[in-house]
Amino acid sequence: MKIINFAILFALFSMTVLAQSNQEKIRQSAEMVVAAYNGKDYVRLEKEFNAEMSAAVTPLTLKEFVDHIQYLFGKITKLGTPKFIGQAAAVFPAEFERGGKMDLIISLDDQGKISELKFEPPQQPKPKNTKRNQTKLALPFKGEWFVFWGGDTPSENYHQDAPNQRFAFDIVKVGADGKSHKGDGKKNEDYYAFSQEIIAPADGVATYVVDGVQDNIPGEMNRIFVPGNLVIIKHAEGEYSLFAHFKQNSIRVKVGDKITKGQTLGLCGNSGNSSQAHLHYQLQDAPFFADEASMKVFFEKLNVKRAGKAESKNDYSPVKGDFISN
Repeated sequence: MKIINFAILFALFSMTVLAQSNQEKIRQSAEMVVAAYNGKDYVRLEKEFNAEMSAAVTPLTLKEFVDHIQYLFGKITKLGTPKFIGQAAAVFPAEFERGGKMDLIISLDDQGKISELKFEPPQQPKPKNTKRNQTKLALPFKGEWFVFWGGDTPSENYHQDAPNQRFAFDIVKVGADGKSHKGDGKKNEDYYAFSQEIIAPADGVATYVVDGVQDNIPGEMNRIFVPGNLVIIKHAEGEYSLFAHFKQNSIRVKVGDKITKGQTLGLCGNSGNSSQAHLHYQLQDAPFFADEASMKVFFEKLNVKRAGKAESKNDYSPVKGDFISN
């Protein structure tokens, strides 16, 4: 009986050592992923994929995946305590330099190669910040523009995955052919939105202005200063409008200026983390980018065209696919 008990204890000890060994391998793999992600070392990541992962994730897909997460959140600054799932997988809470939080999910096969790698929003209820604007807002531009990103779901609005931009809009101008540019689109001047006036949607005070960031060559992006040239206007306590990606040296207001509704703030550009001329607009309850600060935006009155049908709407929040005008 004592021999049997010893055998059982030895087996349990062996299983514990094995589990600890596997967990350490997962930790090391997660640390490698963080280093490769922060350094955009796509090749290093690819080398750690098993055959199934390599077949499913092309080099281009991997690059787009890493670039997209870095565009939203920046680099990873901290990995939290992992939650291990069996002996071959774990979920690591990850904190990012721009304040975002995501779960890094990693699984290893029997050879210690990565068989699954995902970044997902933390598994918790969505923030209860259901604030919306009390200030009456008009659209921040003249003429008709197209909502490229906007809405409450990830499929409508990729900003949904970024806590500090959840209800932001990306808005462009398009031609009769539905394209955002004429010609080959190799010059900023080819884009219909480029140099269009961006106007104040309501009265306020300019609280933050940046105007010296160069416009990008279309297709390239500046990830050093993501918003590019920008203006932030305080409309009321806890209600700030943020406008990003202005054309370099086009902003016509300065910090401290009193702003009136309809006043020209500057010209639409392609600065910052932007691949083509467009307006990034969001309303927030803080004077700077901050987690959960983004507020849902309702415009007081606007014209909306969708699927060939045009109508006037009041107190409406646009969604992807809307053509909108004041």
